[in-house]
Amino acid sequence: MDTNIIFSYIQSYGYFIIFLFLFFGIVGIPAPEESLLFFLGVLISQQQLEWAYCFLVSWFGATMGMIAAYGIGYYFGHPFIKRYGKYIGMKEERWERTNHLFKKYGKWLVLFGFYLPGVRQISPYMAGVIRFPFSLFLFLSFVGALLWVAPVMSVGLFLGQHMRIPLASIPLIGLALFLLFLAVVWIKQLLGKKQFEN
Repeated sequence: MDTNIIFSYIQSYGYFIIFLFLFFGIVGIPAPEESLLFFLGVLISQQQLEWAYCFLVSWFGATMGMIAAYGIGYYFGHPFIKRYGKYIGMKEERWERTNHLFKKYGKWLVLFGFYLPGVRQISPYMAGVIRFPFSLFLFLSFVGALLWVAPVMSVGLFLGQHMRIPLASIPLIGLALFLLFLAVVWIKQLLGKKQFEN
């Protein structure tokens, strides 16, 4: 989505539209979450928005999106998979394997999955489906959203203060930051494998 359109929405509807973008982005309806957070940081650097309001609304929107997706997975996911899973390739043994993997690594997926598009949308549904403890899920969602919203917005704020950033280039910058993150994860995995082999 064009940053000018996002900015016009923010001007028209205020901070509530930020909440909606983050909420629906987590639930799985396409929204430019990283680009939006970076864009908000740039607008804050230009004194067009307030840091505290942007941060709180973004954090709340992401967390509420996680809770809503968890609820959908909890109440609708398991019966659906049990009844129709075989038709979509989710047979009982595969379900048990997925269930076991999420129970083992699920807390890390909920906590750090915000940085991975796709994972941040699927992890709360999966947590609900396998009946991941809600209190732990809520805590990890709060902390994970904080660790995602604050740094991405801060990068936009920092760069916005130190260089002139054309609004049209913000989605490209968001994509570049995401690719950089993937490269760092990939390099760490390679180094980890080499250490394990030695």
